[in-house]
Amino acid sequence: MKSRSFSVFDVFLVLCVLLLVTMGIFFIYSSSFNASGVSVSKEYIKQIIWASTGLGMMAFVAIFDYRFFYHHARKIYALMVGLLVFTLIFGKHVKGARSWLGFGGLGIQPAEFCKILFILSFACFLERTASLPPRKRFIKATLILVVPMGLILLQPDLGTSSVYIPIFLAMCFIANIPLIYLLILVSAGSLMIIFTVLPIWESEIFKSSIPVLQILTNMKLRFLVTTVLAFVMILALLARMFFRNRYYTWLACIFGVFVFALLASVAAGKVLKPYQISRLIVFIDPSIDPRGSGWNIIQSKITIGSGRLFGQGFLQGPQSHGKFLPEQSTDFIFSILAEELGFVGCCAVFVLYFLILIRILYIIRSTTNDYGYYISAGILGMLFFHFVVNVGMVMGIMPITGIPLLFLSYGGSSLWTAMICIGLLISISTRRLDFQEMI
Repeated sequence: MKSRSFSVFDVFLVLCVLLLVTMGIFFIYSSSFNASGVSVSKEYIKQIIWASTGLGMMAFVAIFDYRFFYHHARKIYALMVGLLVFTLIFGKHVKGARSWLGFGGLGIQPAEFCKILFILSFACFLERTASLPPRKRFIKATLILVVPMGLILLQPDLGTSSVYIPIFLAMCFIANIPLIYLLILVSAGSLMIIFTVLPIWESEIFKSSIPVLQILTNMKLRFLVTTVLAFVMILALLARMFFRNRYYTWLACIFGVFVFALLASVAAGKVLKPYQISRLIVFIDPSIDPRGSGWNIIQSKITIGSGRLFGQGFLQGPQSHGKFLPEQSTDFIFSILAEELGFVGCCAVFVLYFLILIRILYIIRSTTNDYGYYISAGILGMLFFHFVVNVGMVMGIMPITGIPLLFLSYGGSSLWTAMICIGLLISISTRRLDFQEMI
């Protein structure tokens, strides 16, 4: 039986996406020119091909009933894990990470598409476990998250792996998992990053020894402190079992967060490359390495600032055409846009993204199917995180993590992923009033 609302095609959402994709193609084209006015890259042609095929994918997914995936969630999750393991073993090294599959000049980044597979499979888990006790449900959900994140970190690809966190948090929040559990997870992750970065911050920025940081630099002392904290955590758990007092539960959680952060920061220090960790701290003071890790941020700020109110004009960007800004067609596409269209052009991009996010919120609010409800929340978390982090990165208020600006940045894998997600949203939107059970 056809959905009763299938005729209501989401033209508004598609129009916003098409405008962003078109802007992206124009500024990828602009980034191809050098200071002599000669186009030295054909990336814009590839982007047009990817955009055209992406539109086809979006249309196909929009027509396809998303509820089909509900009964294949375990297979989808297994496919995701298999793809990531295969990439880790047989993938090509590109920019320091084994994250690509392909031959010659053609390649895809499986971790990008795995975001979709994670959303589809995790949404099914949340729908099927609504009656589970919150703590048990949260622990299982966290284990589901750790597997793909860990495999992507082993590539190592810090930027892509970090995108799974807002997807997870958005879906769990919508699924009514207690906020305190999510705060514990965020606290543990934040502490892990801080503990990973602090030793390098001490040596590269502060340039003086801080006695308390020996806990992070002296492995014997770190082991001793971790052991003591773990022992106290175990005592608190035992006290909770005997005395049934919630105070001991919170005590165990606090010490558990520190134990996890200390152990995980050791693993992060081993897996992540030095340049990746340097990126996490150089945004605090790019001048400490102006020709190395800080170069991108410094040049990006100069590029954005030169745009002023109305910009230098299309194809008139001296910074981008002078090739002062590395990765300008991918991670720093927003900088080129700001240079050539100025503050007004940036506001136009902000408005389009804002309208897309508002439209997703409307779909979340209006859908009657829990599975579609959770999928929409995951896509919202992904798009919001990509936008905020990329724009913050090019403005120098967030560390450089290699996260593209979806719909605008050059790249087939990220563009196809975004277009497929829009197709899923349209599929959910057109069936939002259909009470038919999952097929």
